[in-house]
Amino acid sequence: MPDIVRHDGSIVADHWQVLEHPAEGETLTLPEGPCLVPAELWLAGREHYAGNDQVGLWLDSHEEPELIADHVHELPLIAVNFPKFSDGRGYSTARLLRERFDYRGELRAIGDVLLDQLQFMKRCGFDSYALRADKDINKAPRCLNFFSNAYQAATDNDEPLFRRRGEFPVADTA
Repeated sequence: MPDIVRHDGSIVADHWQVLEHPAEGETLTLPEGPCLVPAELWLAGREHYAGNDQVGLWLDSHEEPELIADHVHELPLIAVNFPKFSDGRGYSTARLLRERFDYRGELRAIGDVLLDQLQFMKRCGFDSYALRADKDINKAPRCLNFFSNAYQAATDNDEPLFRRRGEFPVADTA
Protein backbone atom coordinates (compact mmCIF):
# COMPACT_ATOMS: atom_id res chain seq x y z
CA MET A 1 0.00 0.00 0.00
CA PRO A 2 1.58 3.33 -1.03
CA ASP A 3 1.84 6.31 1.29
CA ILE A 4 0.45 9.81 1.00
CA VAL A 5 1.52 13.09 2.55
CA ARG A 6 -0.98 15.07 4.61
CA HIS A 7 -1.02 18.89 4.68
CA ASP A 8 0.58 18.87 8.14
CA GLY A 9 3.58 16.92 6.80
CA SER A 10 2.62 13.55 8.23
CA ILE A 11 3.11 10.50 6.04
CA VAL A 12 0.32 7.94 6.24
CA ALA A 13 -0.78 4.82 4.39
CA ASP A 14 -3.09 5.46 1.45
CA HIS A 15 -6.13 3.22 1.72
CA TRP A 16 -7.89 4.73 -1.32
CA GLN A 17 -7.60 2.91 -4.63
CA VAL A 18 -7.84 5.06 -7.78
CA LEU A 19 -10.01 3.28 -10.36
CA GLU A 20 -9.31 3.87 -14.02
CA HIS A 21 -11.94 4.15 -16.74
CA PRO A 22 -13.04 0.63 -17.73
CA ALA A 23 -12.24 -0.56 -21.23
CA GLU A 24 -14.89 -0.22 -23.92
CA GLY A 25 -17.77 -2.60 -23.24
CA GLU A 26 -16.70 -3.32 -19.64
CA THR A 27 -18.42 -2.07 -16.50
CA LEU A 28 -16.86 -0.52 -13.43
CA THR A 29 -16.40 -2.99 -10.59
CA LEU A 30 -15.81 -1.59 -7.13
CA PRO A 31 -13.12 -3.28 -5.05
CA GLU A 32 -13.34 -3.98 -1.34
CA GLY A 33 -12.37 -0.88 0.61
CA PRO A 34 -12.27 2.80 -0.25
CA CYS A 35 -11.96 3.78 -3.90
CA LEU A 36 -11.96 6.82 -6.15
CA VAL A 37 -14.20 6.56 -9.20
CA PRO A 38 -13.80 8.71 -12.33
CA ALA A 39 -16.13 11.72 -11.97
CA GLU A 40 -18.32 10.97 -14.98
CA LEU A 41 -18.89 7.39 -13.81
CA TRP A 42 -19.67 8.56 -10.27
CA LEU A 43 -22.25 10.97 -11.69
CA ALA A 44 -23.75 8.26 -13.92
CA GLY A 45 -24.16 5.92 -10.93
CA ARG A 46 -24.73 8.59 -8.30
CA GLU A 47 -27.78 6.86 -6.80
CA HIS A 48 -25.54 3.86 -5.98
CA TYR A 49 -22.57 5.84 -4.65
CA ALA A 50 -24.10 8.84 -2.84
CA GLY A 51 -23.76 8.60 0.90
CA ASN A 52 -21.17 5.81 0.71
CA ASP A 53 -18.13 7.02 2.64
CA GLN A 54 -16.03 4.35 0.89
CA VAL A 55 -16.52 5.92 -2.57
CA GLY A 56 -15.04 9.24 -3.63
CA LEU A 57 -14.27 10.55 -7.08
CA TRP A 58 -11.42 11.93 -9.09
CA LEU A 59 -11.51 14.73 -11.63
CA ASP A 60 -9.22 14.73 -14.61
CA SER A 61 -7.48 17.99 -15.46
CA HIS A 62 -9.87 18.79 -18.33
CA GLU A 63 -13.01 18.28 -16.22
CA GLU A 64 -14.53 21.38 -14.69
CA PRO A 65 -15.46 21.30 -10.98
CA GLU A 66 -18.90 22.67 -11.89
CA LEU A 67 -19.59 19.12 -13.09
CA ILE A 68 -19.90 18.01 -9.45
CA ALA A 69 -20.84 21.33 -7.80
CA ASP A 70 -24.25 20.13 -6.60
CA HIS A 71 -22.80 16.95 -5.11
CA VAL A 72 -19.57 17.96 -3.35
CA HIS A 73 -21.11 17.60 0.11
CA GLU A 74 -21.92 13.94 -0.63
CA LEU A 75 -18.25 13.06 -1.16
CA PRO A 76 -15.75 12.05 1.52
CA LEU A 77 -12.78 12.59 -0.81
CA ILE A 78 -12.23 14.33 -4.13
CA ALA A 79 -8.96 13.80 -5.98
CA VAL A 80 -7.69 16.02 -8.77
CA ASN A 81 -5.44 14.43 -11.37
CA PHE A 82 -2.31 16.21 -12.58
CA PRO A 83 -1.51 14.27 -15.80
CA LYS A 84 1.83 16.10 -16.07
CA PHE A 85 3.52 18.49 -13.67
CA SER A 86 3.24 21.42 -16.09
CA ASP A 87 -0.57 21.19 -16.22
CA GLY A 88 -1.76 23.80 -13.72
CA ARG A 89 -5.52 23.43 -14.15
CA GLY A 90 -5.73 21.35 -10.97
CA TYR A 91 -4.75 24.38 -8.88
CA SER A 92 -7.77 26.29 -10.18
CA THR A 93 -10.00 23.28 -9.63
CA ALA A 94 -8.91 23.09 -5.98
CA ARG A 95 -9.54 26.79 -5.38
CA LEU A 96 -13.00 26.54 -6.95
CA LEU A 97 -13.94 23.48 -4.92
CA ARG A 98 -12.86 25.14 -1.67
CA GLU A 99 -13.95 28.74 -2.23
CA ARG A 100 -16.90 28.67 -4.63
CA PHE A 101 -18.42 25.27 -3.84
CA ASP A 102 -17.43 25.19 -0.14
CA TYR A 103 -16.05 21.66 -0.23
CA ARG A 104 -14.85 20.72 3.28
CA GLY A 105 -13.89 17.07 2.77
CA GLU A 106 -10.46 15.75 1.86
CA LEU A 107 -9.02 17.16 -1.35
CA ARG A 108 -6.14 15.12 -2.79
CA ALA A 109 -3.63 15.75 -5.58
CA ILE A 110 -2.86 12.65 -7.65
CA GLY A 111 -0.89 11.95 -10.82
CA ASP A 112 2.38 13.69 -11.67
CA VAL A 113 2.76 15.33 -8.24
CA LEU A 114 6.27 16.61 -7.46
CA LEU A 115 7.87 17.84 -4.25
CA ASP A 116 8.33 21.44 -5.39
CA GLN A 117 4.59 21.74 -6.08
CA LEU A 118 3.41 20.76 -2.59
CA GLN A 119 3.40 24.16 -0.91
CA PHE A 120 1.54 25.72 -3.83
CA MET A 121 -0.99 22.87 -3.82
CA LYS A 122 -1.48 23.32 -0.08
CA ARG A 123 -2.15 27.04 -0.57
CA CYS A 124 -4.83 26.19 -3.16
CA GLY A 125 -6.71 23.93 -0.77
CA PHE A 126 -5.28 20.44 -1.20
CA ASP A 127 -4.80 18.59 2.05
CA SER A 128 -3.25 15.32 0.88
CA TYR A 129 -0.81 14.43 -1.87
CA ALA A 130 0.01 11.19 -3.65
CA LEU A 131 3.56 11.85 -4.85
CA ARG A 132 4.88 10.43 -8.07
CA ALA A 133 6.48 7.05 -7.30
CA ASP A 134 10.05 8.14 -8.06
CA LYS A 135 10.00 11.00 -5.51
CA ASP A 136 11.33 10.73 -1.94
CA ILE A 137 8.28 11.09 0.29
CA ASN A 138 10.49 11.80 3.31
CA LYS A 139 11.40 15.20 1.82
CA ALA A 140 7.75 16.22 1.59
CA PRO A 141 7.28 17.75 5.08
CA ARG A 142 10.02 20.31 4.43
CA CYS A 143 8.62 21.11 0.97
CA LEU A 144 5.15 21.84 2.37
CA ASN A 145 6.46 24.78 4.42
CA PHE A 146 9.47 25.92 2.46
CA PHE A 147 8.43 29.60 2.47
CA SER A 148 7.48 31.26 5.76
CA ASN A 149 5.20 33.90 4.21
CA ALA A 150 3.33 34.40 0.95
CA TYR A 151 2.39 37.68 -0.68
CA GLN A 152 -0.93 36.53 -2.10
CA ALA A 153 -4.15 35.58 -0.38
CA ALA A 154 -5.13 31.92 -0.82
CA THR A 155 -7.23 29.26 0.86
CA ASP A 156 -4.72 28.95 3.71
CA ASN A 157 -4.71 32.71 4.46
CA ASP A 158 -7.30 35.02 2.97
CA GLU A 159 -5.33 38.23 3.62
CA PRO A 160 -2.53 39.38 1.33
CA LEU A 161 0.81 40.30 2.93
CA PHE A 162 0.24 44.07 2.79
CA ARG A 163 -2.82 43.65 5.04
CA ARG A 164 -0.76 41.55 7.47
CA ARG A 165 2.08 44.07 7.74
CA GLY A 166 1.49 44.71 11.43
CA GLU A 167 2.18 41.06 12.19
CA PHE A 168 5.88 41.38 11.35
CA PRO A 169 8.51 43.27 13.38
CA VAL A 170 9.70 46.49 11.77
CA ALA A 171 13.45 47.06 11.67
CA ASP A 172 14.72 50.18 13.43
CA THR A 173 16.18 52.47 10.75
CA ALA A 174 17.55 55.10 13.15
